[in-house]
Amino acid sequence: MKAKLLTWMATALLASAVSAAPPAPGCTEAPHGEAPLYLRGGMNNWAADDDFEFAWQCNAYLLNTELQGRLAFKIADPEWSPQRTFGNPQGGNFELLFEGEQTLALRFDASGKPLLELGPRRFAGLQRSAVTDPAALGLRFDSRRLQHKQPFGARPAGSSIQFSVGASAPGVKAVFLVLERRELIGNQEVLRYHPLERQAMAPTAPGMWTGRHHFKDAGIYGYWFEVHTEQGVYALQNNRDSVYWTREKGSMGAAVVEPLPRDASRVRRFRQTIHLPQLQVPEWSADVVYYYIFPERFRNGDRRNDPDPRRQRYQDQGIERHTRWIADPHKPGLSGDGLYNNDFFGGDLAGIIEKLDEIKALGANTLYLTPIFQAASNHKYDAGDFHRIDPAFGRNADYERLTREAAKRGLRVIPDTSLNHVGSDSPYFDRFGNFGGLKASKPGAFAGGKPNPASPYFDWFLFDTRQAKPDDQYQGWVGVKDLPELNKNSPSWRTFAYRDRDSVTRRWLRAGSSGWRMDVAPWVPDDFWREWRAAVKEEKPDALTLAETWFDASKFLLGDQFDGTMNYIFRNAVLDYAAGGSARQIYPNLELLREAYPLPALLASMNLLSTHDAPRALHRFGIEHNPHTHPGVDAKQLQEAKQRLLLALLFQVGFPGAPTVYYGDEVGVGGGDDPFNRATYPWADQGGKPDLQLRERFRQLLALRNQHEVLRRGSLSAPLLLSDALIGFERVYERRRALVLLNNQRETLPAELAVSGRWRDALSGERFEAQGDRLALAVPGLFGRILLAE
Repeated sequence: MKAKLLTWMATALLASAVSAAPPAPGCTEAPHGEAPLYLRGGMNNWAADDDFEFAWQCNAYLLNTELQGRLAFKIADPEWSPQRTFGNPQGGNFELLFEGEQTLALRFDASGKPLLELGPRRFAGLQRSAVTDPAALGLRFDSRRLQHKQPFGARPAGSSIQFSVGASAPGVKAVFLVLERRELIGNQEVLRYHPLERQAMAPTAPGMWTGRHHFKDAGIYGYWFEVHTEQGVYALQNNRDSVYWTREKGSMGAAVVEPLPRDASRVRRFRQTIHLPQLQVPEWSADVVYYYIFPERFRNGDRRNDPDPRRQRYQDQGIERHTRWIADPHKPGLSGDGLYNNDFFGGDLAGIIEKLDEIKALGANTLYLTPIFQAASNHKYDAGDFHRIDPAFGRNADYERLTREAAKRGLRVIPDTSLNHVGSDSPYFDRFGNFGGLKASKPGAFAGGKPNPASPYFDWFLFDTRQAKPDDQYQGWVGVKDLPELNKNSPSWRTFAYRDRDSVTRRWLRAGSSGWRMDVAPWVPDDFWREWRAAVKEEKPDALTLAETWFDASKFLLGDQFDGTMNYIFRNAVLDYAAGGSARQIYPNLELLREAYPLPALLASMNLLSTHDAPRALHRFGIEHNPHTHPGVDAKQLQEAKQRLLLALLFQVGFPGAPTVYYGDEVGVGGGDDPFNRATYPWADQGGKPDLQLRERFRQLLALRNQHEVLRRGSLSAPLLLSDALIGFERVYERRRALVLLNNQRETLPAELAVSGRWRDALSGERFEAQGDRLALAVPGLFGRILLAE
């Protein structure tokens, strides 16, 4: 889910050209049989969400909606199958204006053209059968309670786990533990469960049924319970909670009972992570505090390498050079020449080196850099030459100088790249002839404007030479033709990517990198990542490997692919909470992480707030524009938004995983969707007005993380306090304990926790003592406390 994917989604928005569907004379069979169809768009992160599933009624697929505004979407099955993916007949997405409670109808004309109708609500909707059976209603299972499942959480291969179902009412005749192995491929396009065991559970005590399974192999498993009573057959299964970005519903914890569906694929499985026994992450990863930099927008340290519109090309177009550092990035339709990603400010590696002391003083100890290799765009995810630092950023020697200078200050550097796609404007593809075309010593795979079988890179890509149009002759990642997708099964590509001594992966580790962050990890096969990880660890055993995954990343964290993930589930949960959302509804997402991720992987993951792929945190807190380029923001509203940002940072500091500061957040940079989330850092010597008071608060909070090992390495408890506004949890490391208390309301709120002992507020120095096993205290509004046991 990169810059270009978001760009593609935005540019695909078209004026609705959908015909109104005429009434059908009679009822017909569903044209796609029992295959489910879903509304998939920005309203649900383009996922196949059960709440957006259509139902076939007589002559149309119908869905009740409660949406507002002009929204872009497609209608598709879970796998985005071409024959069951429908968009605007003129191309791209559907786009309609939604106005609250309505019914969306999908029909097809005689030629198969999709016909949409959006009107007043007229559909009863899918009805779930209510459970009235007392025996079924008395069933109990909670995956986070030891009386129901032990041991807790992710476990190593070779573990035996005991499952126990409680039954508080008579009438239960039999309980079966159903175990399955999960298959998840790509960006959740393929999600299947394969039968493993259906075990009759034994009554082991009054009102308790117990079973046990030995998990021999690493993987992600599903389980649920088939229960037979005197009145029927039921599924005791996962709940209906939505998990951010994740196709499967259910945050685990307490089970719910429903009549056994006719189609077993409709059952919501609990998930069990079984990792490799030798799972190990770099020892230093738990101590990381990231400073996350989009290099083109951080600092211009060497004007001699600035992008030059007189000499530089963007594919077959020119580039734009901003004359002012403090300005908005260009967005087609609002500014610039109508192209995405071809406007430049001049940030470079020299600028990062110049500011290493300030980054260190903030409290960060690891730099994460978005791609720095030669590429046509400003974001560099369209790789041109993996072996060359982009000339606008400096030279290869400048990267080695950056890693040396960073190491002198105790800082590590982790670069980013994609091994899933390259740029169409690259020597490997060379669609625009900027690398010598057919006359090059190693011509690109699309040199000359068509597939070139003579190219040494030809088998790196996926071609269809039967097509007439150039755009149809190769596969672009998620349809983006600027980003030709690589054939990850090509031995030649794998050799170039990680096998050779001078491969991309190995070369930049030897240049001083401390690991890799890998772009769009779900689009790359598992066996590729297993081989790649082995190459990384062979080259540098303590290198850290991070996956860009937005959904539940459990399958990548088994010890054979990645050490950690970019924790977008954490990001969404914390931003929604800090914006005032209900903790009761939000926090189950984080409980899922506690249960599903091995603790070392959770500690090694990147806990981010703002990113270059999503609006900045201040935007989520109500600040529509960047205050540095739009200074007319209401001062009181801005001050509250910054306080909410500090609440989110306190959450980062107290929760397992690496706190991550996106450059400029610490001095009040805002901005919405791409490209405005990629604004320049407001350096005072370039006319900016950085909020240094906010920066000092960031420094103080990050210092807590660096000073207290329990905050970096401690285990995470179940919530000790959870209301709509308050969250409280405990961290424990060896004999050290910390309580993290958070409050997303403006006013101070009283809190009471079931803990004993004496405690000190790590920030204010206040001391508190429990009375017996109850600790009562006040939690400051739009902030919280971190208490250390004394």
